Amino acid sequence: MDTNHLITANNYNTSELFQQIVSGGPVPTFVIDADHRVVLWNHACELITGKSARDMIGTSNHWQAFYPEPQPVLADLIVAGCLLPELNRLYDDTCRSSELVPDAFEVEDNFPLSGLGRWLLITAAPLRDNQGKVIGAIETLQDITLRYSAEQKLREQRAELEQIVERRTAELAADIERRQAAEQELLRRYAELTDLNISLSETREALLQSEKLASIGQLAAGVAHEINNPIGYVHSNIGTLETYIQDLFGMLESYRRAEASITDHAVQAELSSQRQEVDLDFLQGDIPLLVRESKEGISRVKQIVQDLKDFSHADSNPTFQWANLHQGLDTTLNIVANEIKYKADVVRQYGQLPDVECLPSQLNQVFMNLLVNAAHAMGEQRGTITIRTGVEGDSVWLEFVDTGSGIPEAIRQKIFDPFFTTKPIGKGTGLGLSLSYGIIQKHQGRIELESAVGVGSTFRISLPIRHGEENAVVVDGEGI
Repeated sequence: MDTNHLITANNYNTSELFQQIVSGGPVPTFVIDADHRVVLWNHACELITGKSARDMIGTSNHWQAFYPEPQPVLADLIVAGCLLPELNRLYDDTCRSSELVPDAFEVEDNFPLSGLGRWLLITAAPLRDNQGKVIGAIETLQDITLRYSAEQKLREQRAELEQIVERRTAELAADIERRQAAEQELLRRYAELTDLNISLSETREALLQSEKLASIGQLAAGVAHEINNPIGYVHSNIGTLETYIQDLFGMLESYRRAEASITDHAVQAELSSQRQEVDLDFLQGDIPLLVRESKEGISRVKQIVQDLKDFSHADSNPTFQWANLHQGLDTTLNIVANEIKYKADVVRQYGQLPDVECLPSQLNQVFMNLLVNAAHAMGEQRGTITIRTGVEGDSVWLEFVDTGSGIPEAIRQKIFDPFFTTKPIGKGTGLGLSLSYGIIQKHQGRIELESAVGVGSTFRISLPIRHGEENAVVVDGEGI
């Protein structure tokens, strides 16, 4: 090696010592001159690159140890005078100034040495003469493949852990959302049951206060029929809901036990805050109590319905039969005579009616409701109730005309709604017209209302003479 390229002749002994140190040192090192020729290639560099000093020294082929095609190495770039910004463009912003060696640069890169991909930490520094002129460069190599692999594996494990935490966090959030939705649904159903219990309680009280036992019996049959089925599935749903709640609370208890195993303190803090915010301990104690009270309320309502059925002696399997509607009207008028005689005169304008295939007792209930309502519609002055009948094609019709106060337009659309009434508590249940509407529908008929305030009201009923699917009548625009 011509050391005159590296150091002045006055320091020959020092230069020779430097060469011996570098050549025999454990750090892979090579040196190039200002013409980019290799002037030193130590034994450690031979071992790591697989290239001998004999093949490298005196040549510019040192790139062969690092790249499959000609390409400048870091030492070449330093000899060429490249600065850090340009170096970063070539090394994708991975180059940095050395903290240990002035004017030196470092870069970590992957090199396909001997067919094996290795990661090397490369440090290159310029060599200068006494005037500061760059006369070459020295480059050292450090195999960091194991470190890089460990770091890469650590990054992958960290990313995987972050994904697991993110997935678990999402699962917990979804579970909390489902729990909140279940709680909201429970509260909604409880509110519905509460309203139903209130309505049923009011209905029972009104029925008990009714003055006419006959009317109570007729209404009770309809109430039992209309309420029995919904009460049954509400009771079943409450039982199922109770099981769901127990399962939900069990799952929440499992989450609570698992909370201590969560290593993410932020997640622990969030779960604890949410638990305190919703007051989970209170809900776990109060919700079962609410469900139990609701079940007790439903059971009481079922017993009330059964009592009403027993009182009315309603036929569970009514059959259609041919009946004389005029006879049913007269019988009903006899029953409600005491209710009407002090308030209105009854005028019968019967036409010629054939016998009608029907449920006579249920139609009598409709007649009773309409006649009693007409009597109650009378003011202080005595009025008139006119009953008209006739035939129209394959149907018969009946009209109940009163000279009462009339029904305001604002409430005409509600009069057939269950529990809707304009009467004081104890004077009406709000069920009569609703049950009447249902009975007429069962007969495939129609019930209509015309009313004027201060003039009176007319209820018109149309019924098919023969009951059957082919005689279905349209009510409010829909087939019955």
